Amino acid sequence: MKNGWKARIGGPLATALVLLLAAFSTGNVIFLTASLLLLVCLLLGFLSVWLATRSLSVSTRLADRLVHRGEDVLLEIIVRHQGILPIAPLVVHLAATPDTPEADLALRDLPGKRQRMQLPFHAAHIGVSRPGVKAVTVSDLFGLFSVTKKPEVEGSELIVVPTPFDVDELTFAPGDSGSETMARATEDVNNPADVRNYQPGDAMKKIHWKLSLRKRELMVRRFEEPVLPDALVLMDCSAPPKIGHEEAEADMRDALLETAASVMAQTLHTDHAARLPLQGEHPIELYKGMGLPMILENLARADFSEADRFERVLLLETRRMRKVGATVIISARLNSRMVDVMTRMRKMGPYVRFYFVTFTPDAEAVLPLISKLQQGLVEVCYVTPVPA
Repeated sequence: MKNGWKARIGGPLATALVLLLAAFSTGNVIFLTASLLLLVCLLLGFLSVWLATRSLSVSTRLADRLVHRGEDVLLEIIVRHQGILPIAPLVVHLAATPDTPEADLALRDLPGKRQRMQLPFHAAHIGVSRPGVKAVTVSDLFGLFSVTKKPEVEGSELIVVPTPFDVDELTFAPGDSGSETMARATEDVNNPADVRNYQPGDAMKKIHWKLSLRKRELMVRRFEEPVLPDALVLMDCSAPPKIGHEEAEADMRDALLETAASVMAQTLHTDHAARLPLQGEHPIELYKGMGLPMILENLARADFSEADRFERVLLLETRRMRKVGATVIISARLNSRMVDVMTRMRKMGPYVRFYFVTFTPDAEAVLPLISKLQQGLVEVCYVTPVPA
C-alpha cells in the first residue's frame, strides 16, 4: 500500500512550545502541565495512526463477476486493523464505476475486529469496471494526523454484458437457402469432389462408369457439399452522436451493443455462419462458433474507439459480399453516404437489414434517407434506447 501522510501539528506544537517556555520563565506548573498534555496528545495521535496503518488490511469481493445490464450485484468490503489505541472512524473511498461516482463511507472504529459491509450496485450500463475500494484514510481522534493508503490489489473485474432481445429471423438472398443449395450440389454430376465404392441405394447417375470398368468394381462420384452463405453483422464502433446528455448517450451505446448481441443470438438457431467484426483500438472479429457467452463478454469490452467514419467501414466491407447472404447494419447515425453504400450492398445480392438506434425516429432530416433505403429494398428497423 502507498502511504500519504498529512499532519496538522503546526498550531498545537507551537502552542505547546510557548506554554513550555512560559512554564520555565514563570515557574508556573499549570503552563507546564498544559504543555505536556499537548505533547502527549500529539504523541498518542501519531502512535494511534501509525499502529492502525501498519496492520490495516482491505479486501473486496463481488457476488458475481458477470451480470446482465439491468441486474444488481453485491460488493462486499472487509476492513480490519489491529491498532490498540482509539482512532477516528475509518473513511473508505470507493472507486468510480460507469454507473456510480466516487464516494466516501465512514466506518465504525472496532480495533482488532473485522468491519464488513455489503453495497448493492445496479448494472445500468454495459461495460467493464473494477468497483471496490480506491483508498482508506486513517485519522486520530484529534484530527491531527491522517494517512491515506491504497490497496495493493485492485478490485475484482465486473463485466456487465448486453441483454439480448427478440429479433426477426434473418432473411437470406433468394435462392441461397440451405435446402435449395444442397439439392443443386447433389445433383450436379459435373462437379465431383472424389470417388468411393458403390453402396446399395446409390443413384445410377452417380456411378463413374469409366473408372468402374478400369477397377472392375462399381465406383460412385462424391460431390462437394455446399457452403451456406454467411450472415455479416456490422456495428458502428465509432463514438455515438453527441446529444448533450451523458446518461442518454450511454443508453444509446447500450442499445447498439444489445442489438448486435440479439442478432448474433438469433443466428445460433440457424445453420448459417455469422460474423461480427468489432473495430477500434483492439479490433476483433466475433463469430457464431465462439458461443453466446463469449460473444456477450467481447461486446461488453467494446470501447467505441473506431476513428474511421462508418460509411468508409461499410464501403470496405463490400468486398465480403460475394459469400454473404444476409447483412445486418447497426448504427445510431444515418447519412446519404451510408444510404448509398447500403443500397449498393443490396444490389450485390445479399439481403440487407438496417437497425437505426435513435430517440427520434420521425426526425424530418432522416425520413427521406429512410425512404430511399426502403426503395432500395433495404429493410429498416428502429431501436429506441431504454434505460435499465
